[in-house]
Amino acid sequence: MTKKKLEQESNDMTDLISQAEAARLRGVTRAAIQDLVRRGRIRSVSVGGRSLVYRSEIVNYEQGAPGRPKSESGSNE
Repeated sequence: MTKKKLEQESNDMTDLISQAEAARLRGVTRAAIQDLVRRGRIRSVSVGGRSLVYRSEIVNYEQGAPGRPKSESGSNE
């Protein structure tokens, strides 16, 4: 393994936090974080049987508009 790859993996490991900690950072429930993971909005890594998420993704996550996107056709008017 190259030194650069080893450093990157080490940095990735220090960026991992528990889903409970991620929920505290965002001010949401742990279930909300689990839902984001399930929907593929944030990545999750299993380490020692625990599901961890990347702190940088939690901090930088921007919530989209609620509901379905409006259709371009406007056929319901």
